[in-house]
Amino acid sequence: MNKFSLPRQSRTVDEITGSRRLRRMRRADWSRRLVQENHLTVDDLIWPLFLTDGENRREEIAAMPGVFRLSVDLAVKEAERAAKLGIPALATFPQVVFSLKDVAGSEILNPDNLINRATRAIKAAVPDIGIITDGALDPFTSHGHDGILRDGVIVNDETVEQVASAAVLQAAAGADIIAPSDMMDGRIGAIRDALDAAGYQDVAIMSYATKFASAFYGPYREAIGTQGLLRGDKKTYYIDHANSDEAIREAEQDLAEGADMLMVKPGLPYLDIIRRLKDEFQVPTFAYQVSGEYAMITAAAQNGWIDGDKAMMESLLAFKRAGCDGILTYFAPKVAELLKG
Repeated sequence: MNKFSLPRQSRTVDEITGSRRLRRMRRADWSRRLVQENHLTVDDLIWPLFLTDGENRREEIAAMPGVFRLSVDLAVKEAERAAKLGIPALATFPQVVFSLKDVAGSEILNPDNLINRATRAIKAAVPDIGIITDGALDPFTSHGHDGILRDGVIVNDETVEQVASAAVLQAAAGADIIAPSDMMDGRIGAIRDALDAAGYQDVAIMSYATKFASAFYGPYREAIGTQGLLRGDKKTYYIDHANSDEAIREAEQDLAEGADMLMVKPGLPYLDIIRRLKDEFQVPTFAYQVSGEYAMITAAAQNGWIDGDKAMMESLLAFKRAGCDGILTYFAPKVAELLKG
């Protein structure tokens, strides 16, 4: 012992921890369940469905194993399946044939376009399931952008006018929630005014308030047929993924314009944003577990690198822990089956 050291005093674990042993409630399955802080239920799930033209068509998306583009008749059958599983709502996204695309995304203003036909058919067969539709133009444009392209620029106000008109058509077809993902300034207020003026005061708006310029959207673009079409990128209207305060300002503006709920997209890389939104605004908050997130978990599971079911459930519970009220996920039917089982 050198002159600077003190005699070591032996202490028991209880003396060190003050008799608090955090492992006590982890000993058994029943006690772990008793003190679990967050829970995932089927009521938390929104199932995104991809649509395609034709009849009896079911096309697997190569980058999203287990996810399919469905013709309207098969989408109706999946809606019936979702209702039996207790899934509250579906979100629909169309693959529009190229002959119907143009620089302005004009097909979105067709009352009988693929989105609206699917909404009417699903509502006729399963009237109690929620239908969420997107007013963004990217499935309908020949350049793959979410808005109208003029001289190399996505024009804001003209796009907003078109998105608002499309929202009214989607509400008329039976959509319960309009979820515009285009990220144009002022779109939420314009949609709210247009819906109210047309008599659709009860149709809600889910704002993609914080949609980030992300690398995780690639498989989705394959699913809706815009892969390879995109000229440039979407950084002039999506949020920089380095920014957090900007996301809060976007959400605050959308709520002021009349949004009923907020969405964060993508999901897992932005759990901090979810938590900030929930703490700041205390409004219904959702996350979209996007195509790239789904593809990574699925590919790793198929290669035997992870337990796919456990990783899937853990990832979704992370959203609940961060503050989400619900999650848009391609895993929805599988999760619902596991929860029921």
